[in-house]
Formats: sequence, C-alpha cells, structure tokens
Amino acid sequence: MATPLRVLVHGGGIGGLTFAVALARSGHAVEVVELRDELDALGVGIIQPSNALHVMREIGVLDACVAAGFPWEVLTICDPVGNTLAKIPQPQLDGAPHANGIPRPELARILGEAAVAAGVPIRFGTTIEELSDDGSGVDVTLSDGSSSRWDLVVAFDGIGSPLRNRLYGDRFTPEYTGFANWRVTVPRLPEVQGVVISVGRTSTKALLTPITDELMYLAAVTAEEPDFRPDPARAHEQLKERLAAFGGPVAQSLTNVTGPEGIVYSRISQVTVEEPWHVGRVVLAGDAAHASTPNLAQGAAMAVEDALVLVRTLDSEDDVASALAAWEARRRPRAMFVQNLSRALLKEETGSPTTPEEDELLKIGMPGAAHVLVKPY
Repeated sequence: MATPLRVLVHGGGIGGLTFAVALARSGHAVEVVELRDELDALGVGIIQPSNALHVMREIGVLDACVAAGFPWEVLTICDPVGNTLAKIPQPQLDGAPHANGIPRPELARILGEAAVAAGVPIRFGTTIEELSDDGSGVDVTLSDGSSSRWDLVVAFDGIGSPLRNRLYGDRFTPEYTGFANWRVTVPRLPEVQGVVISVGRTSTKALLTPITDELMYLAAVTAEEPDFRPDPARAHEQLKERLAAFGGPVAQSLTNVTGPEGIVYSRISQVTVEEPWHVGRVVLAGDAAHASTPNLAQGAAMAVEDALVLVRTLDSEDDVASALAAWEARRRPRAMFVQNLSRALLKEETGSPTTPEEDELLKIGMPGAAHVLVKPY
C-alpha cells in the first residue's frame, strides 16, 4: 500500500512479535499489547523447522536463533527400547538450516530484542477492552484506559484467543483431542544430535529435542482424561509411570527427572476457524485461527509464516480488504494441510481410528510433509 498503516497487535508471542518486527521493518507503525507482565515464554523448548528458520532470516534474527539453540539435520525414529529404526534427513528452504532446537525463553528474548530494535512499543499487562470497526478503521480502548484508532488489529493471541471469542462467540472453541503433552528440560545426552522420536506399544510417544549444547527436553504424548491434571507433588512420578515401557535414551533421560519442578503439562487441542479469519479490519492469525496438534512441529512455524506473508500482502495490495482476502487465500490451504496431517499422525501414533481422508494424508507421512513445507510459503 502506498500509505503506511497503523497496526495494533494483540499478543506478544512468537507470531505476534515476528509480525511486529516485519511490519516495522517494512515502514508501518505498529504497537504490541501483551497481557503478561513480561516476555516470560511458557514451556521448555521449541523446534524451528527450516521454513520457520527462513522467516527468522527474513526478519534478521536467524543467526541469533542458531547461536542460542542447537541446529540439527537428521530426525531419528526409535522403537520403545531405543533401537534405531530410521534416520530421516530434514530438507532445507532456500539455504536456511535444516532445523533448530531452542529454549522458548531464548526465542522470546531474541524476538523481543528485535522488536525493540525495530522501534516497536510493547505494552505489558495490557489487553483490549473494547473495539469498534467502522469500515475505515478500528477504535480501540485498552485495559489501561487509553484509546486510539488503528487501520488494522491483528490477533496473535493463541489458542484461547479472546479476540476470536469476541468475533465469533463460542462457535470455534478449542477441541480437546484426548491426548496431552508432558515436557521437561534435562541434560542433553551426547548421542542426541537431533530430534529422537520413540513410539511405544501403547498410546504413548516420547520425544527428545536438543535445545543447546548442554540441554534437551523430554516430551511425552499420552492419552489423558479431560479433567486430569498432574499432582503438583508427584508429577515426575506420574510421568515415569507413563514412560515405564521405554528404554534407551528415554529411560536414561528420566533418571535426571528427580522432582516435579520444571514439568510442563498441557492438553493437546486444536482450533479451526471455518469462517473467514477476519471480520472487517480485525484479523486472527496463528493459533487463534488454526491451532494444530504438535505432531509435525509446525505450530509456531505456521504462525511466523502467517506473520511474514501478511506483511508482504499488505505491502503488495492496494487496500486492506484486498490484502486480507489474498492473505487468507494463500495461507488457509497450507495451514489446513498441517492441521489435518498433524491430527492424522496423532491418531496413527496412538492407535486411534482414522478416516479415509486421513489415511490418504498418512501416505504423505512426516518425511513427505517436510518436503512439502520447505516449498515457498
């Protein structure tokens, strides 16, 4: 667009900060509001596949991500006792590294520093209280009492998106899959040079991901009742009970889990906004629009792709309405491919029944998906 836009970003997570940095570097005025008091990223670590790293390169933080993390090239599949079944080289997108594991707090720090360097204000402890879209702009009142007018409001506010609820009510709420994710940081074993996945004989999967030279995280996907929550005093014992059938590096890593401290438990849910991802000049992106199960490790990658493509589309189209329509037409098929295949893989790995459509997707599989997703986004 010929005139720079004023854009308010609701949510200072990975997608929101990536969008803000790219937007500011493109000459637009942007501000982020974040309900948390600081960028204290929840969780332990995250996988950055090559397409996500390509976005990091585009916003100027690739080197910082690689320096803070652990770059790797080969995915290893093991049986429950630790015997290697397959080693799968990961493809690259336009010269970006194959993949990188990084602690979530480090990624939050890198993106936060990039936002500050780009001149992006971040208001912490703040959220949107009221908004009114008159077709030519959005009047917003924040929880700190301030009011201002924006050309666009973009919600990167996660799977529980308050703005999604404001736009669509309860029509698109998170759907619990019946499975949950346990994660904990442990010392990296020397043999863990990339992600190692072990699938058990029951509906349990274990995953080891290096995130620095010294650290990796252990993740376990287990079937859990909707109302289950780990006992704060014995979460480590409950995790070990669920992984009792595993040997090899999974069992070895569990010897370092001696207490409940640091164990992060989250239910695996997904969201599909089946209506347009924007209402007027208020837009949903990332998990707010299309949260997936973690089986392809593409959730954050889809959010940062959303971010960069939205900036590029805003720059290339003549008006906001045309840009939002073009952006969604480009992004929805890719995001739905990730969501649908991720859910199919979750079912396959845990022995759950699959649909004929999911069986077709499973013919692509995880290796095939990696090659699909390193094509330009």
